[in-house]
Amino acid sequence: MSAPTRPREETRTAPAAQQGPRADTGVPVGLARSRDGALGTLKRGIKLSPEFTKGLWLTLAFASVATVGKVIVPSALQQIIDNGLSGPDGPDLGFVTRMVAVSAVLLVITMICSYLMNLRLYRATESGLATLRRKAFRHVHDLSVLTQNSERKGALVSRVTADVDQISMFMQWGGLLLIVSGGQLVIATALMAVYSWQLTIVVWLCFLPLLFGVRWLQKLLSKAYLQVRERTGDMLGAVGEAVMGASVIRAHGTERRTAQRIDDSVLATRSAQVKAQRLSMAVSPFAEMVAALGNTAVVLVGVWLGIDGGLTAGQLIAFLFLMTLFVQPMMMATEIFNEAQNAIAGWRRVLGVLDTAPDIADPGEAGKVLPRGPVRVDFEGVTYSYPDGPVVLDGIDVELVPGTRIAVVGETGSGKTTFVKLLARLMDPAEGTVRLDGVDLKEVAFSSLRSRVVMVPQEGFLFDSSLGDNIRFARPESTDAELEAAVTELGLHEWLDSLAHGLDTPVGQRGESLSAGERQLVALVRAYIADPDLLVLDEATSAVDPHTEMRIQRALEHLTRGRTSVAIAHRLSTAEDADRVLVFDAGKIVQNGSHGELVDEPGVYADLHASWVRSSA
Repeated sequence: MSAPTRPREETRTAPAAQQGPRADTGVPVGLARSRDGALGTLKRGIKLSPEFTKGLWLTLAFASVATVGKVIVPSALQQIIDNGLSGPDGPDLGFVTRMVAVSAVLLVITMICSYLMNLRLYRATESGLATLRRKAFRHVHDLSVLTQNSERKGALVSRVTADVDQISMFMQWGGLLLIVSGGQLVIATALMAVYSWQLTIVVWLCFLPLLFGVRWLQKLLSKAYLQVRERTGDMLGAVGEAVMGASVIRAHGTERRTAQRIDDSVLATRSAQVKAQRLSMAVSPFAEMVAALGNTAVVLVGVWLGIDGGLTAGQLIAFLFLMTLFVQPMMMATEIFNEAQNAIAGWRRVLGVLDTAPDIADPGEAGKVLPRGPVRVDFEGVTYSYPDGPVVLDGIDVELVPGTRIAVVGETGSGKTTFVKLLARLMDPAEGTVRLDGVDLKEVAFSSLRSRVVMVPQEGFLFDSSLGDNIRFARPESTDAELEAAVTELGLHEWLDSLAHGLDTPVGQRGESLSAGERQLVALVRAYIADPDLLVLDEATSAVDPHTEMRIQRALEHLTRGRTSVAIAHRLSTAEDADRVLVFDAGKIVQNGSHGELVDEPGVYADLHASWVRSSA
């Protein structure tokens, strides 16, 4: 799609942009930023994908059993030492055997519950992330043309891929650890208190500073990992541009400059990652020091309590095992918070996409479905300006008669492309109304609008598939026979026969196996298969050789017959063959008539025609 055109300097300036990312036209020009806190972001993210919480209580039940199972060994050890080995009647091997057997059975049950917990968690996570990806991807397609053009395609794609992958890592790994570690912390604390409330207080006094430190660090990590996700998006955008524009880069010999730009983005990403990791790793040494202090304090106070008779040897050993279970979640806090902040940063970027309101809304079931047939189009007082820019179209009033071929001409920046985009409702006017058969385009259901109005862009986009599949994209149920018939009716059978594999010819990524003219031919056949009532052509014959132009012109004659068609004309032949010519200048229609009427009339069209004649001489 061509870049938005701008009128010349003498056109009046639009009002300044107002609140948020919208200008006076109401068009969003940048992705929104989520302003929720970490907990708010997490809640919104989970709410967007109900699959995350579906059957959560059963998963938590399995998690509880798996977590409780972690205290089996310390409890059994305490019983074996105090009652099996140090009982009043000496060692009791039968008791020891029974405790070992019971512990083995309980450990097997724990293992099964742990497996079921993991399985359910992974299924729920993948289902939830699939929903999140689908919602984000579909919303990207609904965003305004301006918003999409304001973002690098690679950076935009990264919000649906890399950022969601980061959420996946947390939900499947960090989320699991968060559930298990939280339960482990509670159970270990409760059992430690049963053995010795005094030692439990000692342990918590040692670890409270760590908890407060992690909470303070969380705010810093949140900012750091948001920067990581943004730099990663920039890097993917830069790499994507370099890959897609490889031929241009080689043609202009800018490999070194391009490589430097990619190096800069890679290094910026590395710097952001290192900064975030430096912050997250700051907890580890402190946590290890606290753990060592806690162990020392427990041993000293425990021995003192044991001498006083308040604690048995088995209870002290069991307490030390339980303290290991207590310390593990604390030590894992660094990695959990690391993944959590990375995931929250990714969620914020995905929410930024979903929070950006699309300017073109489908009225859905409330929309009107128009009957098929030749289309009449009316522009009534239509004005449009890009955000913070001058007015591109100013008070356009024109009627397009059904079944006529309209050529739109004018200098670059005169408003031609904006006119046809409004016609296809890729954008909405800031003022005025565009009507299709007397109905405001905003009231027409997309399903009806897209079937009746088809736009062939300046550069026909092809998917990495066969020629037939790309033509069939407009109507998937079409057979090869129908496609061949369409090609023949457009007078392109010789071109199709010249291809070694016919409809099975692979076109390559973005159609790069075909020439620019051949890609345009495919786009025209695709439009013919779609069978629209209104055909909009954005510079359909630009940048092609004379032989291909003849093919395109022959195809256009068949394609536009009996239909209302509007074509941006950069070639003399397009304007000459049209029933009517609209001449744009500085955002206004300054001339309106047939080629024969306008060519002898002094004005913009006569000047353009003279220029065309000179260039073709």
